[in-house]
This record gives sequence, structure tokens and C-alpha cells, in this order.
Amino acid sequence: MQPAQDGGDLTPLRRFLLGTSLVLIGFNLRLPIASLGPVLPEAVRATGISPLAASVLTTLPSLCFGVFSPLAPALSRRIGAERAVLLMLAILTLGCALRGVASAPALFAAQILACLGIAAINVLAPSLMKRDFQGHIALMTGLFTMSLCFGSALAAGLTVPLQERLAGSWALALGVWALPALLAFVLWAGLLPRRAEAIRHIARPRGLWRDGLAWQVTLFMGLQSALAYLAFGWLAPILRDRGLSAEAAGYLLSLSLLGQAVTSLIAPSLAARRKRQSGVAAGFSVIATICFLAVFFAPPAWLWLAVSVLGLSQGGLFGVALMLIVMRARDAVAAAQLSAMAQGVGYLLASLGPFIAGILHSRGGWGPVSAWIAAIGAALTWSGVGAGRALYVGAGAASAVASAGAKAR
Repeated sequence: MQPAQDGGDLTPLRRFLLGTSLVLIGFNLRLPIASLGPVLPEAVRATGISPLAASVLTTLPSLCFGVFSPLAPALSRRIGAERAVLLMLAILTLGCALRGVASAPALFAAQILACLGIAAINVLAPSLMKRDFQGHIALMTGLFTMSLCFGSALAAGLTVPLQERLAGSWALALGVWALPALLAFVLWAGLLPRRAEAIRHIARPRGLWRDGLAWQVTLFMGLQSALAYLAFGWLAPILRDRGLSAEAAGYLLSLSLLGQAVTSLIAPSLAARRKRQSGVAAGFSVIATICFLAVFFAPPAWLWLAVSVLGLSQGGLFGVALMLIVMRARDAVAAAQLSAMAQGVGYLLASLGPFIAGILHSRGGWGPVSAWIAAIGAALTWSGVGAGRALYVGAGAASAVASAGAKAR
């Protein structure tokens, strides 16, 4: 894991081990979020939290990502990128384990700790891939996002069965997901360099605040995340209100997330082959919006298809969003800057998705929530068209790069 701008200092074996470890880390980055939705009604009843507090709980992931993401580059400068990831894995493991305590304070504290760990890793992963996997960025991005989505699917589908096998304890079912995070921590610890290495000169992305392209990438990241966290937090309750059992809703959410694993592997390579990514980004945006609305209004017999295609489109959105951060940056330093901005500001924006949905649902049912999803989808499509332009952030319109797609592969 020596810091090389082009990854040239890595031996093939070490690059393979690093890539494998990053894929395992990706597997853990949505487990605390995807596992909560299927048992959220039970957790609300058992802890006595209010509907507003439940909305806050489902909003915490994207809110924490927005608050904590800007801290990652500074932490990387101070202790090294690899040690920063290790520290965040430890915090993530602690947060997952704390959910085994069946109380409202523990549930909120656990969610904050887990999301703190995830937020920093979210920011550092694209920069590590840009630095160490030049020539294989699309493949590495696809494997990373596929693993993340596969982990989400398992968490969504297995949490309710785990609850049943653990004497009906929703808390223990959530706490079990600390085990994969602990495994990732142990394996990553074995790959640490002998001395702290950092992605150097990662400054605060001040120059990007006035860059229109950077804002479009940020909006695309944030808005696709808003749809994703709406699905994580509310898709299972929506399906249960439409007549599905808790177990069936969990399995259906799991099916959606499995679909994400498929397209998240394919989408980065699909985007990298094109000079512009506008069409790919807009296409996935439109399909995701239509399918999410179909969950509310389609006949019950169509719900399986609607949720499945929703998962496929959301996996494509996430893969393209991560790929755009890499493709719109000239080098690893710019990728870290853009990643901090896109995930910091973007996830703060994304936090409004489930929070406003919770308020709208408490006051007017699912109708206003569907209108909110349609508005997010329209804005997501617009930002995707802009973010897909073949430009580099900080370069202006004159710096269009015909070879952007080729360089990203």
C-alpha cells in the first residue's frame, strides 16, 4: 500500500490483496443501514420512539455522511490513508455491535458511530482506487460497488430470519452484523504499511465551490443517495402497508439490493467507454424514478417486478456516481477533493430525502411521499446530464477531454 500516484510501486500480489480487502470493506458499508428497515417497526415499538424520532433515525446515515465526510482528508493527512481506514473500520464495528443493546439511546448512538466510520471510508476509497489502480479504475469501482450492494442485499434479506432464530430479538439480529466488519478490520490491519502513508496535500476543496461541474457531480451523488436511503428506510414499510408480511417485505428489499449488485458492477465500465456519461446517468435516473413510483401505485402482482427493476437502476446510479467522481478529477488529489465535496454536501442533501418523507407520511400518508420522490427524480435527471459532460472539475469548458473515458479505464 505504498502511496504512488499511478500505483506503480505496488507489486501485483500486494495490489491483488489491496483490491480484495477494499472489496470486503465495501461489503460492510451499507450493512448497518440496510439491516434496520426490515425490523424498524419492531424497533420503534420496543423502544417507544415517536414517528418523528423514527424519521430522524432513518435520516441519520445520510446526515452523518454529510457531516463527517469532510473530516476524512484531514485524517488521512494526519495518520495516513490506510490507518485512517483502519480506525474507521474499528468505529464501524463498534457501532454495529452496540445495536445489540435494545434501547433507543443505544440505537441512535450505534447508528452515529457506524455512519462515522462509513463516511470516512466512502471518501477515501475513490482516492485510493484512483491512486493505486490506474488502468483498472472502472473494474475496481464496479467490484467495490457490487460488493457494497451485495452486502446490503444480505442484510436486508437475512435480518428478519436472524431475528426469528435469536428468540425474536431485533437488537441481536442487528448486532450480528458487527462480525463482517470485524473480519474486514482484521484483514485490513494485516496490510498496513510499516509507517504511516497519506494521500498528501489533500486540501479542503475551496476551489470547487465555484465550479458548476463540481456542483452537478455533488447534486447527482446526493440525489441518487436520497433515493437510495428512501429505499433503505422506507421501502419495507411501504411494502408492508401494501399487504406484504414483514418477511416478504425484507426479502423483496433484498431482491432489490441484489439487483443493485449486478448493475453496480456493469455501470462503471459502461460509463467509462463513453466520452460523455450524460445519457447513462439520465437513463438510470428516469428508470429509477418510474419504478419507485410504481411501488406506490402498481397492482400488487407487479410489485416484485417494480422493486427488482428499481434495484437494477439504483445500482447503476450508484456505480455511475462513484465513477463520475473519478472521471471528473485529473488525479488522486483532485479525486479526494471532489469526493469530500460530493459526499459531504451530497449526503447532507440526501438526508432530506427520508426525513421529509417521514414528515410527509405522518401528515398525509404515502401520496405526498410519492410526489416528493418524483421531484427528486426530476432533479436527479437534470444533474446527471450536467455531471456527465466530458470535462475536468476546476478546468472550465475549454478543458473538455475527448479521452476522459479512455483514461478512466
